[in-house]
Formats: sequence, C-alpha cells, structure tokens
Amino acid sequence: MFFKEAKERADYLRREIEYHNDLYYNKSAPLISDYEFDTLLKELQEIEKVFPELQSPDSPSQKVGSDRSAIFYQHPHKYPMLSLANVYSRNDLGEFDRRVKKRAGDDVRYVCELKLDGVSISLIYSRGQFLRALTRGDGEVGDDVSANVLTIPSVPVSIASEGIPGSFIVRGEIVMEKEPFRIMNEERVREGLQPFANRRNAASGTLKLHDSTIVALRPLECYLYSLLEEETGEDSHYSKREMLPEWGFKTDGNARLCSNIDEVFQYIDYWEKERDNLPFDIDGVVVKVDSLSHQALLGSTSRIPRWAIAYKYKAEQTASRLLSVTFQVGRTGAVTPVANLEPVKLSGTTVKRASLHNADQIALHDIHYNDTLFIEKGGEIIPKITGRDLSLRVEGSEPITFPDNCPECNTQLTRDEGVAGYYCSNNKGCPPQIRGRLDHFAGRKAMDIEGLGEETIGQLVARGMVKDIADLYSLSEDKLVLLDKMGVKSAENLVKSIKKSLSMPYHKVLFGLGIRGVGERTARIVATHFPDIDTLMEAKSEELSSIRDIGTVTASFIENFFQDSDNISVIERLKMHGINMSQQEEGKYRSAEGAVLKGKTIVITGKFEEFDRDEYKRIIEEELGGRVTGSVTGSTTFILAGDSPGPSKMEKATNMGIDIYSEERFLDSFYRSVQ
Repeated sequence: MFFKEAKERADYLRREIEYHNDLYYNKSAPLISDYEFDTLLKELQEIEKVFPELQSPDSPSQKVGSDRSAIFYQHPHKYPMLSLANVYSRNDLGEFDRRVKKRAGDDVRYVCELKLDGVSISLIYSRGQFLRALTRGDGEVGDDVSANVLTIPSVPVSIASEGIPGSFIVRGEIVMEKEPFRIMNEERVREGLQPFANRRNAASGTLKLHDSTIVALRPLECYLYSLLEEETGEDSHYSKREMLPEWGFKTDGNARLCSNIDEVFQYIDYWEKERDNLPFDIDGVVVKVDSLSHQALLGSTSRIPRWAIAYKYKAEQTASRLLSVTFQVGRTGAVTPVANLEPVKLSGTTVKRASLHNADQIALHDIHYNDTLFIEKGGEIIPKITGRDLSLRVEGSEPITFPDNCPECNTQLTRDEGVAGYYCSNNKGCPPQIRGRLDHFAGRKAMDIEGLGEETIGQLVARGMVKDIADLYSLSEDKLVLLDKMGVKSAENLVKSIKKSLSMPYHKVLFGLGIRGVGERTARIVATHFPDIDTLMEAKSEELSSIRDIGTVTASFIENFFQDSDNISVIERLKMHGINMSQQEEGKYRSAEGAVLKGKTIVITGKFEEFDRDEYKRIIEEELGGRVTGSVTGSTTFILAGDSPGPSKMEKATNMGIDIYSEERFLDSFYRSVQ
C-alpha cells in the first residue's frame, strides 16, 4: 500500500471507528459486533504501525472510546479507567501469556473474571461514605451519575466494616439481569410502549437518564470486581476483590485464581458452556495478572493495560440467505432497508427479517442479493447482520444499491451532509409519511387521541378523508361510520377524543407537529424559549442553535419547517380549530384551576430535564402562586431537587424534616395535574 492509499484508508477507518464509538457509548445503539469493531481498529493500528507519520494522539487507536455527556457534571478519575484489548482465539491468549512472562517472569498467576455485558462504573467512597459514581467517560474524566446509581439497592451508601481504608474506589459493571428485563419489557408492551432491544443498551440508556425517579423503576443491578486503594498494602488483586462482599458490595462470586494459562483455558471452556445459566449476560472472560506489583511493572498504553485482556466469546450466530430487500419509508421521510431472509431459528425464535440500517452499513459489509448473511442475536431481541459468507456468493449476483427514488411515491431521494440516511422530500404526498405523521400526532406522548390507531389512519388516508393533521379536526361521526369496523359508538368516542386534544399543552402540540429532530424533550425546551407559535415561526436557526441542547442541525430543521408554506397553512388551520398554540394560554388554563402553591415557599436545587431552574421559578411564582427562595429555612415548604442537588441544602432539609420533591413528583403533583 502506498502512502496516499494508506492515508485515505486510515482516514476512512478513523471516521468509521468514531461513528461506531458514538453509537455504542453515547447512543446505546451499536450497529456492528465487537468483533467487527475490533477488526476495524486492528486494521487502523496496522496501517499506523507501517506509516507512523499517520499516527496522532487523537486517533481512536490511541484513546478510549468516550461516553462523556455535556448534560452531566464531570469529575476526573483518580486512576485512569482504560479499555481492554480483546482476543478471540487461544493462540492470541497464549501470546498474551508469553508477553506477560517475558516481562514479569514465570511466577505469574492470573485472575479470571466473567466479562459482564453492561456499563462500566466507578464508585468513590470517603470515610466509609458514598461520595460519587462516575462513568468511564474518556478514561480520564467521567460523568457524575451518582443520583442514578444510588437508586440501585445493592450499592451501599455507607460501609460500617472495620479496617476499611479512609478512601477507596470500587469498580464494576451495571447491568440488567435477564428475568427482570423480560418482566419489564412485558409491562412496557402492555402499556403500549416500545420494548427495549437488549439488556446492555437498556442499562446504558437508563444510567444516562436525568430523572432518577424513572431510573429507580428500572431493574438495574451493580456487580463489582475491583478495589483500588493504597492503605492495606495488599499486593493481590484477587485478595482485594474478596474483601468486597465483606464490605457489603455485590460480586458475581465466580472469579477464580489460576496458577497458569491452562487453568485459564479450563475456566473459559467451562463458562462458554454454562453462560446461558447465569442471571446476566456475559460476552467473555477477563484475564488479569494477579500481582499488583507485576501490574505496575507491565504498565499500560494510553488506551489499554498490558496486564489484562478480554477473551471474547462469539455471540450466538446463524446464517440465512437474503431473499430480497424492502426499503421502508418513515414519517420523517427516512428510508430504511430491511433484509427479508429465509426463515431461520436463532436464540429460540424464528428470524425472517433484519435491519440493514443504512447505505453505509450495506457498503461496509459489501452485501449482494442472494448472499448468505451472518445473523447475530446474543442477548438481543432485534437481530442484526454482522457479515456475509463470500464462499457461498452466487456468481454474478448484484450488490445492493439504494434506490434513487422513493419506493412509495417515486420522488428522488436526498442525503444531507453528515447524515447517514437517505430521505424522501415529498412529505406532503408520500403515503407512509402522511400515515406516520398522523400516527405520531395522535400518539400518547403528543395529542393522545384515543381510538385513532394505524388501521383507522390507513383507511382515512386511503379514502382521501385526511391529508394532514389539521384535517382530523374536520372529521364527523357521519363520515367516520363509513370506515370498516367503525360503529356509531366508536365514531362518537373518536370525535370526542379529537376535540379533547384541543386543550393539550403547547409543548405537546410542538412535539406532535413532527418537526424533524424535535423529540419530546426538545419540544419542551423550545416551548420554554418561544412561548407562542408565532414567535417560534419567526425564529432563525442562529437564535435556535444558541439554546442549550439544540444543535445547529436541529435548529435548521426547525427553521426550514416554518418556512414551508404548506406547514404554515396547516398551523393556521389548527389555530382556527382552537388548538393550544401558546404557553400563555396554557398558563391561563392552569391558573383558572387556582394557585395551588399560594402561600408555599419552595427552594430549587440541582439540574433538571423538563425545564431549567429559571423556568421552574417562573412556573412556581407566575402560574402556581408560590414563592421561590434561595436558602432552606423553617418557612420552607418543600425542596424541588433535580440531579446533583446542593449537598448542604439537602442535608439541612433532611435534618429539618422538610419534604423533598423530585422533578417528576413535582410535575405530577402541581403541573400536569391541572392540564
């Protein structure tokens, strides 16, 4: 490979690796397997080894993948929290053993630990009291998720054991166990919510929620495996690990001290057969040098320790032939390719379809029609395609290519810079987009129109009775009874539900409009800064992007939405029907119910998800009749506490017996209850 080719390939690999790091660490939505990721990373490392001038400190080969988020307070790790190198064969693990012994000598013992498939966490204690919990972050600095971690019952707030160090750190993994996860998903389905795709992603996403009251309802568990301290003088990692249960920490209880690499192989073989019987998911075994002095001698790179390695099991996998590809169009116009497969059994279920995600992933795997594809499920519900068997490729088969035009309405597809997917721009005339917008608008998180399901929406669109969301408010009972399976009573109830939605809060209307990039939380933020629809329609992207948590891409989507004459027409018609289009109207509606906090004194502390502190002060004083002060006194009625509240205020409130309201409790008690 010449230098120019090497540079182009290295640049491509860095972009891919950073993209997949972001999906894994920040979005909890990985698209490729660990093996595929490691293959990309290994290729980049080999190129940088041959062409060292291409290596730089910010290359993903030189740093830990980061899960840092600007919405959390952050703290530095006392000891770097590094990644682990992965191996997939006995030969590679044997090579690790040889490298260790070459540097540390033959008198080396290893600790084998189950590699739980969860989220790494670091718990810091001082004088026996819990201080904070940090995520891995970028290895040097982590996000403070203390409020969320303290909802996990097995995490001790204080340690009463004798002989504990003045300060210490324990590290481990936060997971969702199999049975509680299954029960949680069944409950979500019963409630009409989307089930979580897999346990690792559910644990990761939950840990990064802002409302710890919601976190407390999710079945997180914390298993610890490492003790970091400098007072006991103990030189054995295994001995330190054995102290953890005595101090009240939960461990999986399956670690083993091995005298040689053969015993390590025995441990690996045993758990590869027995892993399905564990209450949690594992994806391999971690092998660590036991002696801490040997660990110090071996040292670390900027990314990984040289004294530990992860042996990864292959996820449960099967192969199936690709029969065809369906290109599905969503409500925003995003086109998603779905593989239609020969039915095959995987993890106890029959798999017929799997997402191909986007054009970049199809190109990455170089998938052709009639290819035999590898499908992986592991602990996941949604199967994913991890590669193809080239030896079985049909001669002359054509590679999958994205259509130039929309498969539903034949409009030419577009692709925005920096966005992986293709989009159909015909949002006014593309049937699945129309149906999708109506379904979104009627959903529980938006206008909550009962009785307006997918089947009814499909009939309304097919018969030309509804072309946009404003048309819903012109429907009458005599029109609705013409639909299949729609009786007189059902028609009456649907019309009542549509009329009831006219009083839904302004932020729910904004969410229901289906503006690309505007989710439920963003809609609340926008409604706070632009208290009526007319002000928002005049806003420019520069003004929008200056708001915290609204990026430039979302800002441009909002501006473009309100520059579209058809969208403006829909909004004007919604106004004519009387739908709530301002925060002021919402406030008047609430105040008509009475100033529920009149005569009450409230202290606000911490960070919040729904509104910022200034907006909560305005709501309490202007809409609910209360009074906000900055300090806790005998006249304080209650504390409104978000994430990372002021410790002195919380301690004083607790000592004085003052009630503490979480954000969710406050909203349910005083804000949502009068809507």
